Amino acid sequence: MAQPDETNSMQKFTSPLSLLVDLVLVVAFSIYMFGVLKTHVPSNDPKMIVIWGLIATSCMTGVFWLTLQMFRVVFRAHRAASKK
Repeated sequence: MAQPDETNSMQKFTSPLSLLVDLVLVVAFSIYMFGVLKTHVPSNDPKMIVIWGLIATSCMTGVFWLTLQMFRVVFRAHRAASKK
């Protein structure tokens, strides 16, 4: 039985540049959201403000990362469809 040629069927979709761009965008989003969310924590204790601000920020940053990945996949599929 012949093995499929993995070099032709498997295409690498990430590059070091795309990973760096994702990292910069996720870090920038995280810093921005922490600044916004820490003002919405109903506490006067600075430690609690930081803890709950970071917890909320981490959830939103995870969703932002997933959104970036979905955008990348849809954009790549759209470009491939428009080339055909």
